[in-house]
Amino acid sequence: MDDRLRQLYQDRTSDDSTLGIIVIEKRAQEDANTDNFDRVLLVILDDSHPAWILKHYEYDSIKVAMHLVNRRQLNSWLLNSSNRRAVDWVLNGKVLFDRNEYLKEFKQRLAEFPIEERQIKIGGEFSKLIRRFTDGKLLYREHHYLDAYNQIIHALHHLARLSVIEHGFYPEVTVWQQVKKIEPKLHKLYSELVTGAESIEKRLELLLIANEFELMTKSKMGSTHLLQLMASKSTPWSIQELKEQLSHHEYTLDLSILVEFLVQKGYIDVVKEDTKGQVIYHRKYTVKGQLS
Repeated sequence: MDDRLRQLYQDRTSDDSTLGIIVIEKRAQEDANTDNFDRVLLVILDDSHPAWILKHYEYDSIKVAMHLVNRRQLNSWLLNSSNRRAVDWVLNGKVLFDRNEYLKEFKQRLAEFPIEERQIKIGGEFSKLIRRFTDGKLLYREHHYLDAYNQIIHALHHLARLSVIEHGFYPEVTVWQQVKKIEPKLHKLYSELVTGAESIEKRLELLLIANEFELMTKSKMGSTHLLQLMASKSTPWSIQELKEQLSHHEYTLDLSILVEFLVQKGYIDVVKEDTKGQVIYHRKYTVKGQLS
C-alpha cells in the first residue's frame, strides 16, 4: 500500500473510536462498486460518531473515497440491504487495521448469518416482493406492459435476494451469480423474462404465474418475523403499534400491504373494535391459530 494512502488513514488508527479500516481497489476501468474511484477506504467507527461521513481525495491522479461509518449505520446497511456494496466491501476488501479483532468477528458473523437477522431480512425482501408483484400485476391487467415489466423485474430481484438469504447468505451486488449457483430455476425465470424471444405480453403472463406460485410457497417463511412479533402479546395489534415495533426495519414502508396479504392468505385475523362513530371500527390484527 502506497505511503500517500497510508497518510489518509494513519491518524485514524491511533483513535480509540476507530474499530477497523478496509481498502477496496477498483477492479475495472468503470467500477460501480467503488463509484469509479480508484480506491475506497471504509473506516468503521464506534457509535459516538455521526452515522456516515463521505470524503473525496486525489493524489498522483488517483481518486480515493473515504467512508467514515459508525457501527450502527453499517449494521443497518447490512440488515436492511440498503447498501449492498457494503457486504462486498467487508467480505472482499483488504483489512488495513483491526482493533481487538472487531473485523475478524464481524466477518465471522456475516458468514454465520444469525437466524434472527436472517428472518428480519427475509421479512423485508418478502414485503417488497409483494409490493412489486401487486403493482406489476395491476399494470399488466391495464395493458401497461413496459411499466409492468419494470415492476416484475424488481419483484424478481427481491425474489432472488430472498432465495439467497433463505440459503444462509447475505445478498451481494452480483446477486444473480449467487442465485445461479443456489437456485438455477429462478435464474432461468429471470433469463427468460430478459432475453426471451416471445412478446413482452406473453413473457409477463408466464412470469406472473410463476411469481404467484413463488409467493405462495414462500409466504410462511417470508412472514415469520412479523408473525412471531405479533404472537408475542395476546391482545390485537393496531397497525401503528406494529409500525412502531418495526421502526428500525426497512419493511415498515410496505407493512400495510404485507399485513393485508397475510389477512387474505389466512395467517392473520382482523379484530374490529368500536370507535366513537356509528358502525365505524378500528381495524386491529392478531395471529390466526398457533405458530408451528
